[in-house]
Formats: sequence, structure tokens, C-alpha cells
Amino acid sequence: MPLLEITGLKSHYGRIEALHGLDVAVEAGELVALVGANGAGKTTLLRCISGVQPVSAGRLRFEGRDITRARADRRVKAGICQVPEGRQVFGPLSVLDNLRLGAFRRKGADPAADLQRMYDLFPVLADKRHQPAGTLSGGQQQMLAIARALMADPRLLLLDEPSMGLAPLLVAEIFAVIQQLKGQGVTIFLVEQNAHAALSIADRGYVMETGRVVLSDSGQALVENPRVREAYLGL
Repeated sequence: MPLLEITGLKSHYGRIEALHGLDVAVEAGELVALVGANGAGKTTLLRCISGVQPVSAGRLRFEGRDITRARADRRVKAGICQVPEGRQVFGPLSVLDNLRLGAFRRKGADPAADLQRMYDLFPVLADKRHQPAGTLSGGQQQMLAIARALMADPRLLLLDEPSMGLAPLLVAEIFAVIQQLKGQGVTIFLVEQNAHAALSIADRGYVMETGRVVLSDSGQALVENPRVREAYLGL
């Protein structure tokens, strides 16, 4: 049984259907990449998984339980955590307080141990833990957004365009961290416009076009697929 199973998923913005009956699955321990052009519906799909975008039809199951109509906070409690596009850190709050907020719903957790793990993963956050999050660079805010989600100890980590707006060196650093998390057994659903970087580290991948999944295969097979190479990799 997949950790996350999506069948026949549709979603609307008013009268406009944005998702047209998607079927997607994520197995426990996998890194699954979702790639596609702007406007393909990638972020809408993540919002449906998180529970902040209404589902018009279809079904979402998480660990075998139907969560199609579950509230967003219930999904977080079940272990689904999203790092949103644009990072959306709490700018006036310190780095430390942003991290503490990530663990808000956890009971019986050891905040000190969790914080130390985040500082080991992102040493710059330890150096700047008392600074307002809004004073960090874009790359540092992305690290903070990922660390904040990890503080919730997610069963499924949703990453929405983590490389957006970052310099190439920072993109490489972020993807190295994602690979490290994968190696630690974190299940990751990665939405990314940098198709080559995403598919190169993915176990499996999906390609979306205008609200539909048009291709699915192993990450390496998609990297080598002529259609993907021409349309998304610029090769």
C-alpha cells in the first residue's frame, strides 16, 4: 500500500478545472519528483494534498486512510508537512522561534534534540538563530523553511519549488540536503521546475501538463526520455 495514494483527483478555481483526474502514488521512503511548466497545476496538487485547496472529485489516501475531506491541521498531525513556494517564513520572528513553531503540534518531543539536528543539517541557522528570519538571504530562508517543516517530524515532506530564485551554488546546496534527507529515509514529494536536478535524484517522477499527468517512470528513465529532454531539460 502506498504511503500516499491519489486517484481521479480533480480541483477547481471557480468554474475553471485546474486538475483533470490525476492518479499519483508515493511509496514510503521514496523521493518522487513532479515536474512541469508554470501553470501545469503542480502547486495546486500540493495544496490539495495539504488540505488548503478543495478537491472537486477523486480520493486521497494517506497510510490507507481516506483524507480527502480532512482538515489541513489534521493532515499535519497525521504527518504531512509542506514547505511552500516562496518559503513564507515568519519574518519578524527569530530563526529559533520559526523552528519552534514547526514542532507546535508535537507532543512529548525533545525540542533541544530536534533543534540540534536542524543546526547540524543547516549550520548557518545555528549561527543566526537569534536573528529575525526576514533578515536572512533567500537561500537561508529556504533552509529555514525546510528545517521548520522537519521539526514536525513529517511522514511525508512536500517541497514546492525549493530552488526558486536561488543562485546555482545555493541550488546545489539545497539539493544536496534533499538527497541527505532521502538517505535518512524521509519520504519526499518534490515539485520543481528544475527538472534535471529533480529527476536526477528522484526514485520516480511524474510529468504534468495543463492539469494532467502525461508521463510517469523512474527518475533516470525520464531524464533519458527524448520528449522530456526536449521539453523540460533543454537538450
